[in-house]
Amino acid sequence: MTGSPLSTDSPALPAAAQGSAVPRLQLTGITKAYPAVVANSGISLTVQPGEIHAVLGENGAGKSTLMKIIYGAVKPDAGSMAVDGRSVTVRNPQEARALGIAMVFQHFSLFDTLTVAENVWLGLDKSLSLAEVSRRIIATTQEYGLQLEPTRPVHTLGVGERQRVEIVRSLLTQPKLLILDEPTSVLTPQAVENLFVTLRQLAARGCSILYISHKLHEIRALCTACTVLRGGKVTGVCDPREETNASLSRLMIGAEPPALEHREVSLGATVLEVRDLSLGREDQFGVDLQQIALQVRAGEVVGIAGVSGNGQKELLYALSGEDTRAAPSAIQLAGQAVGRLNPAQRRELGLHFLPEERLGRGAVPTLSLAHNLLLTRRNAVGRGGWLRLPALRVQAAGIIARYQVKAAGPQAAAQSLSGGNLQKFLVGREIEAQPALLIVSQPTWGVDVGAAAQIRGELLKLRDNGCAVLVVSEEMEELFDICDRLYVMAKGQLSPSLPRAEATLERVGQWMSGLWTADAGSSHAQA
Repeated sequence: MTGSPLSTDSPALPAAAQGSAVPRLQLTGITKAYPAVVANSGISLTVQPGEIHAVLGENGAGKSTLMKIIYGAVKPDAGSMAVDGRSVTVRNPQEARALGIAMVFQHFSLFDTLTVAENVWLGLDKSLSLAEVSRRIIATTQEYGLQLEPTRPVHTLGVGERQRVEIVRSLLTQPKLLILDEPTSVLTPQAVENLFVTLRQLAARGCSILYISHKLHEIRALCTACTVLRGGKVTGVCDPREETNASLSRLMIGAEPPALEHREVSLGATVLEVRDLSLGREDQFGVDLQQIALQVRAGEVVGIAGVSGNGQKELLYALSGEDTRAAPSAIQLAGQAVGRLNPAQRRELGLHFLPEERLGRGAVPTLSLAHNLLLTRRNAVGRGGWLRLPALRVQAAGIIARYQVKAAGPQAAAQSLSGGNLQKFLVGREIEAQPALLIVSQPTWGVDVGAAAQIRGELLKLRDNGCAVLVVSEEMEELFDICDRLYVMAKGQLSPSLPRAEATLERVGQWMSGLWTADAGSSHAQA
């Protein structure tokens, strides 16, 4: 890329002036290759002022790499970039921000030990005081309906709350070009609608938006242009408002995703039962769990819906064994009291858990896929403590093949995979362990439509084979697709059980505010 950084003194053009305006962003022949893959190959892309432009493609198509090039986080091997008609070289994110480019990453770039305000402050003009930044955060969150506490440490936030931090940080920079990578992947339907209002307001003021999402209905509802990538190349440009979900799927993956097979099965014995689980928060920003009661039987998928930060993290810690403060009988696995057992002991009894954080908790970033099997495999260590590396490599290769994971092989580091491909591998890792109970949080976060359909199909197969499955998700479409029953979590409490047939977006949305007590009905009885 050639050129020099561009001054940001010129005002953004209103959306109405798009027809006569020079492009806000012009990419020509962008190419980026890594040792095992060509991420981008000769990509050209044009974004007009005030345009909400979708970039669509399956996992590994090169979308995130392209966005990082625009933001200066990755250096291209070839190609050129122009902003507002002037050739520029963006050598780092600081220069991108000086050009008026802001980005919300799919994998968050936040410091866990700092507060929300301190994380936001790092990306802003240092002439502002921390107190002024906090005031601006409060004003912005109130304006756009994004609940955040400026003084709260980031390590106490759930995934959805961290995403709000990234979005607010970008909004405070008043960007000319805003890049959003899977911004709604863990937002509730109500929060998505609020975000869309915000984005349309920004576009009306002349801000251009590059929008990456695997949710085709969102792209059709929000975006006015779409560039489709496949295998690192541009394969099509369209107006998504004139397309269907099926036609967009064909452009993206060459086919429509397979329909889920949701067969009726006979329920087995109760595998997980939680009775009157109450736990005080372990930090000032946590959530108290209050009289939690839930049940999951063999041969069913049970979902937990809710806005991030309402106690899901605390509940999952208690169920997985990372928090062992519960009374022994408050959590029972196949009739055995496990409230004080640690994760390894619960795994021995057949409980497998996949957390929402892929890297750092679900997988060790620098270890190979084969070595990451050590986290959950009981038979990975032989006599004398020697690792059974050949067996691990064979198992990893089998998961890569069965779940169609795009990776360089069993020796590929976990951090080298795209988010969706790593998720497919981790889901496969837990399913192949043949659990009696699988607890999974945000199973298809940031995953393309084809991979999401595959993961959901595998969870249903697991359920059909007699496994008990508990899914915690903020994506209502996902819960409606695969669950037999639903609970809703709000303010550390769990709603009564709701059969899928009686669940609607409106009803579940109301319950997310804790209003189930006013919604009396026979469906409240435990199934």
